[in-house]
Amino acid sequence: MTRTARRTRRTLQVAGAGAAALLALSACSSSDDSSSAAAAGSSASTSSEKLSGTVTVFAAASLKESFTALGKEFEQEHPGTKVTFSFGGSDSLAASITGGAPADVFASASPKTMKIVTDAGNASGTPATFVRNQLEIATLPGNPDRISSLKDLTESDLKVVLCDKEVPCGAAAQKALDAGKLKLTPVSYEQDVKSALTKVELKEADAAVVYKTDVHAAGDKVEGVDFPESADAINDYPIVRLKDTRNADAAKAFIALVQSSDGQKVLTGAGFLKP
Repeated sequence: MTRTARRTRRTLQVAGAGAAALLALSACSSSDDSSSAAAAGSSASTSSEKLSGTVTVFAAASLKESFTALGKEFEQEHPGTKVTFSFGGSDSLAASITGGAPADVFASASPKTMKIVTDAGNASGTPATFVRNQLEIATLPGNPDRISSLKDLTESDLKVVLCDKEVPCGAAAQKALDAGKLKLTPVSYEQDVKSALTKVELKEADAAVVYKTDVHAAGDKVEGVDFPESADAINDYPIVRLKDTRNADAAKAFIALVQSSDGQKVLTGAGFLKP
């Protein structure tokens, strides 16, 4: 073989090796790009997962207006979800939960009633206080009986309604009466704060001891009267996801909305105090 032929063969071998290396590098790069694309697709798929289904919330009666508004906001933010509520006395709701009633979230008007659920092992995680509430006297519009204090409610000619002592608003009212060293015999004890307020709205009672939020929600149907003893009976409101939830992700998301700045704006706008 001539020197020129050998030189030509060597050049072709080097070129061939270089081409092979380029092909291998290209294949490796293509594989890496495919892996990256797959990973990105997987990440996008994970981040785009949507909440769906029903969230069942058991909540204290005093939360009715604000939670109903938050429920609508939640459904708008998460198309495909539905929030259903059961409002009532916290003690009754707690008894229903421990009795096996299906629910995803429990929002109570007091730590005492929440403890019924946690002690029974029905809560998932630790309840968190999300708002507080203070008592107020609800009177007939214009306050025709000139009620100006908690002591005024002890006058025998007034028909006064209280929440049942087992209900958080009733327990708080009793605490306020004890703080003022006052005794009051109501014409009736009601099972939740809305029932007590309704007695005044229907003029079946002259006054009721309820929450500020309920007086606020009633608008011009009643008139509110502050009293200093209420400062000794402010209720913390805890919320928790329930252990037997059928929609854990949506339950977490609803609680997150309640605790968010938007949720707090709705709640404080309804008269609740910040936690």
